[in-house]
Amino acid sequence: MTENTNTSQQKNHSKTAALVEGAIMVALATVLSYIRLMHFPWGGSVTVLSMLPIVLYSIKRGLTNGLMASFIFSLIQLGQGAVDGLFGWGLTPVMLIACIMLDYICPFTAIGLAGVFRRKGLAGWITGTAAAIILRFVCHFLSGVVIWHSAGKLWEGFVTDNEWLYSLCYNGAYMLPELVFTLTGAILLLKIPQTRKMLMTT
Repeated sequence: MTENTNTSQQKNHSKTAALVEGAIMVALATVLSYIRLMHFPWGGSVTVLSMLPIVLYSIKRGLTNGLMASFIFSLIQLGQGAVDGLFGWGLTPVMLIACIMLDYICPFTAIGLAGVFRRKGLAGWITGTAAAIILRFVCHFLSGVVIWHSAGKLWEGFVTDNEWLYSLCYNGAYMLPELVFTLTGAILLLKIPQTRKMLMTT
């Protein structure tokens, strides 16, 4: 009886710890998302490692917890989009829903997939992180093609009528640096023995 009680208490403690950690990481990611290293005139910006807290949380706590945290993060990003005028952009109801899914819910929730290879060690952590960020890029890329049909001038000397190329360049301009910075930050942190030990302790 005592053993069962202790086991139950340990499980409850672990769940509580996971929830607290998740809340902290989402809050940290949100704060970092407002700190921008670059903001492009045509749209998109490079943040200070805003995805890294969710990435580390997913690696430590697994896919279920990671996806829950990243989903909440996506709702916060959607709220920011609403503040920035999302519902006044003149989209039809169907296109508005598609925009919400492809520009906010799906791409930011995808960050929680970083822990998909968490049992494979450092190589798996890095691979999962890269895959999650690339999937986020794919969502934004498809949004540019399917919803916005954007084309024209991005920067001086670059003009294209090809929606696919425009979306690739538009979203790649900020997502590629985000990928590089997040992977660099993750690698530097994950190479620290204390960090690796922490991530292996759940």
